[in-house]
Amino acid sequence: MATIHDEIDSWLAADIHGELSEDERSALHAHIVDCAACRKAHQENKVMNKMLEETLAQEKPDPAFEQRMLSGFRNRIPERSGLVKLLVDLMRLRAVQITAVTAILVGLVQMGRMITGENATPLRDRERYAQVEVAAPQPPESRPGQAGALARSGGVAAGRPQDLALEAPPAAPATRSKFHEEGKAAGTTVAPAKAAQPEARDVETLVVPENAAMGEEATQSPVESPAAALANRKLIRNATVELEIVSFDDAVQKITAFANEERGYVATTSSEKQANGKLKGEIVVKVLPENLDHFLQKLRGIGQLKNQTLGTEDVTKAYFDTDARLKNARVMEQRLIDMLKTKTGKVSDLLQVEKELGRVREEIEKMQGELKYWDSQVQFARVTISLAEKHMEEPASFLLKEHAQLALYASDVEKIYNEAKVLASPKVQITNAQLDRDYSGRVSARVSMLIAPEESETLISRVKGFGRVENFQSQTERIAQGGSGMSQNAKTKRDKVELNVTISREEQEQAFQQTSLRIRTSAVDEKAKELRSLTEKQNGRVRSSTFSRDPDGHEVANVSLRVPMKNYSALMQSLNALGRVEDVSVQRQDRIGGQIDEASAPADISIQVYSQGNIVSSDTGLVATLRRTLAQSAAAIMWSLRMIGVAVAFLAPWAIAVIFVVWIAKRIARARQ
Repeated sequence: MATIHDEIDSWLAADIHGELSEDERSALHAHIVDCAACRKAHQENKVMNKMLEETLAQEKPDPAFEQRMLSGFRNRIPERSGLVKLLVDLMRLRAVQITAVTAILVGLVQMGRMITGENATPLRDRERYAQVEVAAPQPPESRPGQAGALARSGGVAAGRPQDLALEAPPAAPATRSKFHEEGKAAGTTVAPAKAAQPEARDVETLVVPENAAMGEEATQSPVESPAAALANRKLIRNATVELEIVSFDDAVQKITAFANEERGYVATTSSEKQANGKLKGEIVVKVLPENLDHFLQKLRGIGQLKNQTLGTEDVTKAYFDTDARLKNARVMEQRLIDMLKTKTGKVSDLLQVEKELGRVREEIEKMQGELKYWDSQVQFARVTISLAEKHMEEPASFLLKEHAQLALYASDVEKIYNEAKVLASPKVQITNAQLDRDYSGRVSARVSMLIAPEESETLISRVKGFGRVENFQSQTERIAQGGSGMSQNAKTKRDKVELNVTISREEQEQAFQQTSLRIRTSAVDEKAKELRSLTEKQNGRVRSSTFSRDPDGHEVANVSLRVPMKNYSALMQSLNALGRVEDVSVQRQDRIGGQIDEASAPADISIQVYSQGNIVSSDTGLVATLRRTLAQSAAAIMWSLRMIGVAVAFLAPWAIAVIFVVWIAKRIARARQ
């Protein structure tokens, strides 16, 4: 690493010019104090610097010093030639720079047009291209080449551009052959005829000859008036009428007569008879367009007008465009025929001509068909008439459908179920029969049947006798046939009656009325037996019965009964003979919407028969007290003994373990002695 002593000159120069930091200056001064050589060099530099400042302070360079310095630098740079110098000087001019930028932009624009294929022809030239040149008539004996030259010379003399005439569009590339070149050499141009449009100013129409190559003369059509142009329009008129009539046949006759009066005819007629006997249909009439409005006015007198639509379609442009294309196609067809007649050229060219001729003829036939179709549509206006007799929605008849729901309770469900299935006959159809049994043993059945109307009442009454009727509902529905709404003349028919029967056991039936009460008596067991006999007399049955007696002589019997409602009052009156009736509670459940036979409906009665028992309990008195005391003492002693036994059983294993450990320890001690 270099030291201050090694680079003393650099350090001294930096110190004189004040480029050292405080630390560097301190290090330099410390070194100068220690080093005599460096200290001497430091003194010499200070003296030299002072002398230079005093000497050069009064000296200044002469004015030519700067020019000499610049000349010296320029002499070192090689000089340019005259052309390069001229170009450099030109590029420094602002006008030259602007011109160069403009030229670059124009070049980029032209390059973009070349890439995108955009035509740069001015608008004026485009308008000139849009003009169609019509060649002057030529005599038949003149040759095509001379005719073309004369036409071009005449055009130049008249001041018309000759190179802007529109040529016929070339054929498809796949069918291009020699005859296309010959067609171009003929120098003829076929201009499509334009459709006549109504305009406020006069229109001059030039007719181009169909076969210009044969030398036919062109004729010029006279000036058409606006009325004539309007008459040439192709309009297709259509109308749609919807009428409500009294008689369909009379309306058809009147419409036919109206069509004949308006120089028209009936194209098609269709009709349909509804289920209610009413007729509706559609008639298509063709009339002359100028008589359409008058014909529609006559139709309103046939019946009530519900809807009318009138429309006009203008096909003038499409018609005349097709006609112009047809003329051009015929010209092309004639040219192709002439080429085939000459039979010049190769066989492949002739085959190509025949192929092209077939395609052109196909297009001609297609365009002829389109023109004929439009002519037929324009010649007559089409009127579509929809006819419907009055009260079309009136129903032809009404069908009465009856639905019945019957719920039965019986003691033997399976028996009633089998009896219901036996009812099947030609007039009774069993549609569904199902017997269900759940896990608890409850049985239920469902039977659905369709019954003839004349047998419905008798059969339903018979089914009701199979068991006790819980509910019966009947609903009749009136369904219109062949229409909707009401009708006074419609017939009414009865459909088969649908009967749905549900059979359940009597135990599953919900009670119509529930009663609970208490009877106090001294002999509970005897009164409970009498209660069972009374229930049987009233055609009831005991559903459940319990009896209990406590040590004090208190007896309780709970009896649950079910009796018909018609015997309920008699049974309640007979209960007064059993004892004192208390706490009577009655709850009734009315069933809305169902036909219930309340007389045979069940009623549940819950009865509690009880006795008051002994007034003085057997647990009172001296003997009872002593007995209870001795019993409690014995129980306490037994409890103490049990606790002692538990303690012994718990501590015995530990005591045995301790004794065993002590014995082992003593034996070990003796063995050591």
